[in-house]
Amino acid sequence: MPATPSTAEPAPADWGDRVGDTSLSIRVPAADALVTTGFPAHVSVLHPFVPRASLCPASRAALAALVAAHPPFTLRFTRFGHFPGVLHLAPEPHPVLHELSAALRRAWPGALPYRGLFGPEGLPPHLTLATHAAPGTDRAVYGPLEERYGSALPLHAEVTRLSLTVYTPEGTWREESALSLGGERVGGERVAG
Repeated sequence: MPATPSTAEPAPADWGDRVGDTSLSIRVPAADALVTTGFPAHVSVLHPFVPRASLCPASRAALAALVAAHPPFTLRFTRFGHFPGVLHLAPEPHPVLHELSAALRRAWPGALPYRGLFGPEGLPPHLTLATHAAPGTDRAVYGPLEERYGSALPLHAEVTRLSLTVYTPEGTWREESALSLGGERVGGERVAG
């Protein structure tokens, strides 16, 4: 069974972001005003992905085709969640999100979610709102944020693309490209064509 955030060992020294790392994520602009981390609101689909230097034209084409094979979908955020030291929004489970992440891990088995720190599956999907409360004090520190932001829920995000971002020498994440999900909308849901 993969380690959960509450049972995981401390992060190794090489855990942090590295220049040239890439990440695949879903931007959620509707939640930007709730995020206190300095990053735009997002749900990681596979972080880190692969080093930018390994993304040759053929691998970029394979990535675009894999993403296009999955239908667009809607994420719903109705509740707060906690990992040690982290306040997040938990997207309601959606089979397409889980399948997309699994398909990426099958196609790029060397891309271990969170560098394998939380087991082969990584963390459950989440949208980080705040970090750095001492584990064990999360609820006391983040309770006021939950009270302040509770009226903003539920949030919905129509997911039609993934962002491929790269970690720059300046120490920031920059979107390098947007990858479109495929499919057609049928009865309020999108399905693969």
